[in-house]
Amino acid sequence: MEMWVYLNDRFVPRNEAKVSAFDHGFLYGDGVYETLRAYQGHFFMLSKHLTRLHRSAGLIGLTIPIVDQKWPAILEEVLVRNGLGKDSQATSQEPADAYVRITVTRGEGDIGLDPKLCVQPTLLILAKPLTPYPNHLYEQGARLAIVSVRRNLSTALPPRIKSLNFLNNILAKSEATKAGAFDGLMLNSQGALAECTVSNVFFVRKGGLYTPSLSCGILDGITREVVTILGRENGIQLEEGTYTPKDLLHADEAFLTNTSMEIMPVSEVDGIKIGSECPGPLTRKLQGLFRSNLPRFLS
Repeated sequence: MEMWVYLNDRFVPRNEAKVSAFDHGFLYGDGVYETLRAYQGHFFMLSKHLTRLHRSAGLIGLTIPIVDQKWPAILEEVLVRNGLGKDSQATSQEPADAYVRITVTRGEGDIGLDPKLCVQPTLLILAKPLTPYPNHLYEQGARLAIVSVRRNLSTALPPRIKSLNFLNNILAKSEATKAGAFDGLMLNSQGALAECTVSNVFFVRKGGLYTPSLSCGILDGITREVVTILGRENGIQLEEGTYTPKDLLHADEAFLTNTSMEIMPVSEVDGIKIGSECPGPLTRKLQGLFRSNLPRFLS
């Protein structure tokens, strides 16, 4: 099936989805994005993702060129046109889970950093079947490496902006890959735990659940929020704070969260095994709670 992409104000085939060489998203990384997941045609935490998209855009003075009430219809059509929507198949077979990315750039303009050089933002929405992470990562856990690349200073690039400036994360991922790890765990400028390149991190100690607070310079992940909700609803002691690598290395369990991976256990960090079993009991419990409660977070 040919991929269809929503570009600015219309759907075009993939081979016609072209952006100007003078687009400031391409030239300067000037823009924002959101990654969404759809489960068999139903979006996960859609309103939260759209709220964060608008927040990111607002923090850089960028106007989103779609009014709020039009988003559901456009996103549904993106799924349907790519065979991933609830109404896209004539058979009773459920559509596959989908990966959807919304990108908004400053738009085309003359060379220069001034946002006023760009008259109209560029909007691009694409959808494709979700490629799941390998089963062995959920069965045996992911290996992490604490990388030398630090998380951007909050005073330099606020983490509340989910921007196209991803070089910080790319460098961290590259370093982790060279170390033979699944992903890199970044510290902030003070040496405290922050996050991985595309996920938030949690760890378990003596039955309690811990995760770096937003003040550590991390993105407020949507799945991170869902896990905190489920934890509090089910009597799991949860603390958000400032932690050191040593706190993680001495943990009984650890796991990562993001929209596409959901909850992924961590088996070791810098070659040091985390806990006595992976996944640990609290990780498994939260995975079960996530799945059983998933319908309430879909739209």
